[in-house]
This record gives sequence, C-alpha cells and structure tokens, in this order.
Amino acid sequence: MKEQQPLIPNNEKNRVAFLSVVAAIFLTSFKIVIGLLTGSLGILSEALHSALDLIAAAITWFAVRLSDKPADRDHHYGHGKIENLSAFVETMLLLVTCIWIIYEATGRLISGNTHIKVTVWSYVVVITSIIIDISRSRALMKVAKKHNSQALEADALHFSTDVWSSSVVLLGLIVANFGIYWADSIAALMVAMIVIYVSYNLGKRSINVLLDRVPDDIYKKIKELVFNFEGIVCYHDLKVRAAGADIFVEVNIHVESNLDIQQSHKIATQFEEKIKAEIPRCHIHVHMEPNEEEDSD
Repeated sequence: MKEQQPLIPNNEKNRVAFLSVVAAIFLTSFKIVIGLLTGSLGILSEALHSALDLIAAAITWFAVRLSDKPADRDHHYGHGKIENLSAFVETMLLLVTCIWIIYEATGRLISGNTHIKVTVWSYVVVITSIIIDISRSRALMKVAKKHNSQALEADALHFSTDVWSSSVVLLGLIVANFGIYWADSIAALMVAMIVIYVSYNLGKRSINVLLDRVPDDIYKKIKELVFNFEGIVCYHDLKVRAAGADIFVEVNIHVESNLDIQQSHKIATQFEEKIKAEIPRCHIHVHMEPNEEEDSD
C-alpha cells in the first residue's frame, strides 16, 4: 500500500510573502527615482538596500512555497530547510549592501563631494518607506510566529531594521537641509552598521539550523516534559533538530519492566501526543526499553 502524504497548502504564508515582494518593488522604484533626482547617497543606498530586499523577498516567497511540501522519496525530512537556506542567502545579500554603502560613503567623505539636493520628495520617499516597512514587518512577524516560519521571521526582522535605517537617512536629510551635507554620507555609514548587525544575527541563526545545532529552548522544554511524564522512569539519547518550521525529536525512554508491550506502547503514544500538543509541527520517534537497571540522562 502506498503511503499517503498530506498536502499542506498555506495560502496565508504565501500571501504575506507575495505582498512583501510587491512592497519591495514599489519602494525600490520610488527610491531610485528620487535618489537620482536629488543625488542623495542616503536615499540611493536605501534604494540599493531595497533592491536587495526585493531579491530577498522573492527568495522568501519561493522558499515558503516549497518548504511546506511533504517528505518524499528524496527528502525524508521534508523541505523545511529551504527556509533556513533562504535566510542565509538573505544574509549574504545584506553584506553585499554594506560593502557598497561603506565604499561610496567613505569615498564621498574623503573627496569632499557630499553636496546633495534636498526636496520635499526626499522626505516623502523616506517617510513612505518607514510606513510600509512597519506595516509589512508586523504582518510578516505575525504570520511567522503563527506558522513557526524562519524565512518569514528573517524577512520581518530585516524589514524592522529597515525602519531604523530609513530613520537614520531621514535624520541625515534634515541635517543636510541646514547645509551640513556630509551628514548624508554619515547617515549612509550608520545604515551600513545597522545592516551588518542584522546580517550577523540572521546568518548565525540560519547557519545553526543548517548545521543541525540543537535548538536550546525546545530541547529544554522536551527535557522538562519527559522528566515529569508519568510512566517514564528515565530517558537517554534525547536528540532534537530543526528544519524550517518542523522539529524532529528522537528519544529513548525506560518504562517499568513488569509492563507488557501494549501498556508500554500506550505510554509512548501518550508521550508523543503530549510533545506534539506542546510543540507545533513536531515529528517524534520514541524507542522504549524496560527499566532493568539505573540509567541517567
């Protein structure tokens, strides 16, 4: 008999990721036009940042569409790590942004060519960017938490920092309006520093999952659950790994040696159901052993 694989369509994740792509297209185009008209490095750096945001948002949209595909013959643990790979690629794109911004801003400060034209549109594009980034960051984070999606969470974190970077650019424009034009280049460098900080955190998290580092919070939660579960005398070889929104758990439990196989199986099944109820999208494998001697974790 062929094993039936459940289909897991998730229109909510796809929709919020697609809307993020649309927002990125609008902001990138808007910033490029205004940046070229005013000559503002701060706005042009934000335009490049938004262009890479567009690529990152598109990758995220692609990732969430594939990550919920069920396991198949070639991917026994599903396709969840596509989300983690997406987050890592986003980190690399952010670092590319930093290199360009630092290069251009440093060059302008050294050469003294810092003059820019500040118009009302300079303020409009930056304020519009802040409003849109706040809205899509909140929408992405809400869905990310609901569906335990690292790709959407990375996007949400990314765009929340865009709010800060845009605010820095806005401050630079205000100061430049009083004739202090070098403030625009300083603002661009501050944007780069913010992006480097975000890149480090995103990269660290995605690499940890790709290398199967134990998710500490989930590991501690499972240890507490198994320790307090009635019927389990002790346990050992607890292993936990993450792949996208999915959590995979393996554990050996010891039950009283006088229990028959049906009673032992019932304890294991109840424990599996308890773990799955506490941890969304958890796939757990329990091995039972009779408690014939003292064991420790």
